[in-house]
Amino acid sequence: MYFNQESKLLKLVLMALFGTISMLLMFLNFPLPMLPPYLKVDFSELPALIAALMFTPAAGIVVEALKNLLYLIYTGAADPVGVAANFSAGALFVVPAAMIYHKFKSTKSLIAGLVTGAAVMAVGMSILNYFVILPAYAWFMGWETMSAQVKWGTILVGILPFNLLKGIIAGSLFIPVFIKLKPWFQQKVWQRSSAA
Repeated sequence: MYFNQESKLLKLVLMALFGTISMLLMFLNFPLPMLPPYLKVDFSELPALIAALMFTPAAGIVVEALKNLLYLIYTGAADPVGVAANFSAGALFVVPAAMIYHKFKSTKSLIAGLVTGAAVMAVGMSILNYFVILPAYAWFMGWETMSAQVKWGTILVGILPFNLLKGIIAGSLFIPVFIKLKPWFQQKVWQRSSAA
């Protein structure tokens, strides 16, 4: 019983830590060449990925939510639409990657999961931008309602390639990190999780 409570406490502490690190990583961002400058890559999904692989895909969602909540508080809710979009993109990337990894628990399944996550994020964010995010931005900023042509142009020229590249960059950076940390995961966390 005590061990079980200790394991749950460890999970909560680690997720809070990952959420805080993730929020800090949001500030280390940069635009990609040939894409609109307001679309910036950061590596804030990496701690959420670690949490999702150590525990469950739901843990990755919790880290994404915590990251964006902390960012919203820190920035004074200056861009709630952007924060909601960041949470959606992170969840769409992390959850498929973790689900596929947990099914087979191998480096190959992680790579397959990261590729799938990048594709799901790119397509999912394109759909969300068309129906929800771009109209919400137009309303929030007091712009005129965007036509379907403008929305599709924004998505095809900016949103779709940006999210695909973001997923590829984050995945490529995460694989060597995961390979280094995998023995630690297995020794320190997965054993505790299975005992819980």
